[in-house]
Amino acid sequence: MRSTLRNIGNSKGIILPQQLLKQCYIENEVNIEVKENSIVITPAEDKWKGWAEAFQAMAANGDDEQALPDTFEDEDTSDWTWK
Repeated sequence: MRSTLRNIGNSKGIILPQQLLKQCYIENEVNIEVKENSIVITPAEDKWKGWAEAFQAMAANGDDEQALPDTFEDEDTSDWTWK
């Protein structure tokens, strides 16, 4: 596919057809990088993807206990007030 660069302010842009974006699973955000004199556009991954499943698996395996206690053995909590 051939496309023409368009002026967008002080930058340049191209129009990507919707069908092309769907084929590449691109919705809202992309990663753009240069590789060997080519511009490579890839879908941006959801940074939270798979976290819910990972936490559920941790809970099922008992791997979700706290790494540090809420208070330490030598910590003085006598001056704490609760409202």
